[in-house]
Amino acid sequence: MRPNVVTEAGLSTRVGQWWESIPFLTSAVVVVCGAIYLICLLVGYDSFYEICFLPSAVISRFQVYRIFTAIVFHGSLLHVFFNMLALVPLGSELERIMGSVRLLYMMILLAISNAILHLIIALVVSHNPFHPFPELMDECAIGFSGILFSMIVIETNLSGAQTRSVFGLFNVPAKWYAFILLVVFQFLMSNVSLLGHLCGILSGFAYTYGFFNLLIPGTSFYSAIEAYPWLSSCVRRPKFILCTGGNPTGYIPTYSGQTTTSSGILSGNMWRNLSSWMPQRETAPQSMPQQDSRFPGRARTLASGQSQTTLSGDSDANLQARLLDENDHLSPTENVARQQVLDGRRPGLDNAVVAPLENPALHQSTALPDEQIQKLVSMGFEKTQVEVALAAADMDINVAVEILMSQQG
Repeated sequence: MRPNVVTEAGLSTRVGQWWESIPFLTSAVVVVCGAIYLICLLVGYDSFYEICFLPSAVISRFQVYRIFTAIVFHGSLLHVFFNMLALVPLGSELERIMGSVRLLYMMILLAISNAILHLIIALVVSHNPFHPFPELMDECAIGFSGILFSMIVIETNLSGAQTRSVFGLFNVPAKWYAFILLVVFQFLMSNVSLLGHLCGILSGFAYTYGFFNLLIPGTSFYSAIEAYPWLSSCVRRPKFILCTGGNPTGYIPTYSGQTTTSSGILSGNMWRNLSSWMPQRETAPQSMPQQDSRFPGRARTLASGQSQTTLSGDSDANLQARLLDENDHLSPTENVARQQVLDGRRPGLDNAVVAPLENPALHQSTALPDEQIQKLVSMGFEKTQVEVALAAADMDINVAVEILMSQQG
């Protein structure tokens, strides 16, 4: 009996650790959607036609509340389970980059844009003179999956990966990944809203290409919200991520125009935002990269280790941009070490590079876990170089690998 007790305790501990690793907003959405479904199940509520997104009801009776009720209600246990299962990795990655308040604003913006696109397409298709589909106006869409498809598009573009795996079965070009998932879900599942998912994909591309730049506030907007007294109990939680508190490892590649950043809701140049309709992949400049106001300046690229190594041409430029972007936040002694990494002048690991690690205050804030050190040493790097690279990368093992690879290159 004792081994069973140990096993159960170990499982509960692992589940608790997994839950604690999920950031504040992502876990809050999971709790809210799960609680709403559980309450509906307990009270026997199944009148989803009253709260789903129904184009005819929104237009004729102006029931705009359906925009938001439709995304938090779900029709079945499997529906809410798989939606939340997909939200946890997507939302966690984006929240660590954007911050909790910024991600909440993005979700609201995507929910509204999805609804507007849904209405427009439903009206056009149902009233077209060639082959109208009036039943599209009475299609009841419900669930969080529309926003999930938007987040898939945004995360895929941020990752920089060239290909994506579909359920581990086959790889597809990253730019078609969301559309492939759309087709797969249509074939595998019944009662799936094709239009709802398609509008989510279109909103994700619109957000990524800069169409919403005029609607995206600057960092000060989110910081002001985080400073509200009524939000202090949430901000103090360890899982809450400030909008400038993402992983401080550099520049995020996005699709945008040349200068389409926005410092406020009504700021920016209209022509520049319109020019982003024909975007090109933006390459990291050799000087300080321009911050995209949709994301915090200090954050990490979502690319996997495989995609980072295959794109070795862009890796050095991204590494240089990361190191330059962090210089504003380092002490003069740390800047010396960071600049030596940038210039590639560290084959001997002289005392000037190791000096920042000997500073007690710095050592306290950048404690080096033995697990990460041993992992990098097992990859063939020297232990001293590993310790310095981890300290320079703010404990991010992916960036530390890039630093070590750049030294060897």
